[in-house]
Amino acid sequence: MLDKMKALVKQKNICVLATASQNKPHCSLMAYAADDEGLEIYMVTNRDTKKYINLVQNPAVSLLIDTRDEVRDSGRLKAEALTVEGEFQPIEDADKAARVRDRIRGKHPHLEELISHPNSAVFSIRVISFLLLKGPTDAYFEQIS
Repeated sequence: MLDKMKALVKQKNICVLATASQNKPHCSLMAYAADDEGLEIYMVTNRDTKKYINLVQNPAVSLLIDTRDEVRDSGRLKAEALTVEGEFQPIEDADKAARVRDRIRGKHPHLEELISHPNSAVFSIRVISFLLLKGPTDAYFEQIS
């Protein structure tokens, strides 16, 4: 099942990022690109956003990646939802940051202005665990680290 979970991460490119600061949750719809293994998820945002400030203060995050857009006509019972427990990691190495920006640019060329903005930050979410729900009752959990 782990291969299915990693494949879903690599197949999709939009997720909901949940952060928290001072016990107050905050959700953001985010474009992303994954590494080749599906265990590191790359994003870009402005350093002044609430989400980025939350990430710096509290690196524990949750992501939601789902297939609801693929099952509209067949009913939501076939939708899959992948919850990712992860850890925020800023990307400070200039070479890696450039590679990550290129990877995000390849998936989301419409974000060029944000990707190249001097106040933007690229970062990764390192996957700690996956929880895949297939329909309303079938659940599969995989601990990564």
